[in-house]
Amino acid sequence: MRRALVASIALGLGSGPIGVLLMLRRMSLVGDAMSHAVLPGAAIGFLIAGGLSLPAMGLGGLIAGLSVAVLSGIVSRTTALKEDASFASFYLASLALGVLIVSLRGSNIDLLHVLFGTILAIDAEALYLVGGIASLTLAILAVVYRPLVAECFDPGFLRAVGGRGPLYHVLFLFLVVINLVAGFQALGTLMAVGMMMLPAVIAQLWARTLPVMVLIAATSAGFSGLAGLIISFHLGFASGPTIILTASLIYGVSLLIAPSGALRRLFPRPHLRG
Repeated sequence: MRRALVASIALGLGSGPIGVLLMLRRMSLVGDAMSHAVLPGAAIGFLIAGGLSLPAMGLGGLIAGLSVAVLSGIVSRTTALKEDASFASFYLASLALGVLIVSLRGSNIDLLHVLFGTILAIDAEALYLVGGIASLTLAILAVVYRPLVAECFDPGFLRAVGGRGPLYHVLFLFLVVINLVAGFQALGTLMAVGMMMLPAVIAQLWARTLPVMVLIAATSAGFSGLAGLIISFHLGFASGPTIILTASLIYGVSLLIAPSGALRRLFPRPHLRG
């Protein structure tokens, strides 16, 4: 439980800011597609290692995710397809291929572990990986924060001043992939994106400035991990889905009472006070 809590907090610190930037770029569903794209690489690592080996599956997932990101970018620039359409096509093929590979050599239990994760089974090695990825993510964001934000809101301006926008775009996709690799160790490939996008949309409902949104996203992700683990312990629920459902509950409450929520829209303040 302690290791699962530390892993949840580390995932929140790394994935929360990435989810906010994904949302601002209108790439929320791209994050979901990328989470499935790591599956065939993880499955090949599973075959090579002959079981649930963290280094092999993590490296395979990283290579597969980056390959899908690069191929999607090439397709969107050389054909009439948009980037989201090419991501959707590749992720469907990747998901099917990954499930097929695991099913050929593994059992149903192995497939469930890959798809849904086992956060309570995180060992010291996995914890080092998740913490290292979170630390690397925060360090890179601290260095390239301004260009990433500029590309979110005005990519044309960044190109005009020679800001090398494509380079920062590829670097951002790299951060997305490595955080999804960290997430699938704990939550599986199907729910890894939950710790990335749910805290981000919660933050958008409560904040209007980017630094506050990043802070709220990381805080809500960490709190979802803590509350989800406590609820799962006392009620005997599966820990990973409980964490994601806790974040979903926070999102549902935020939809009603947040400054940008439904109740504020239904009962607006008087014009002069607004």
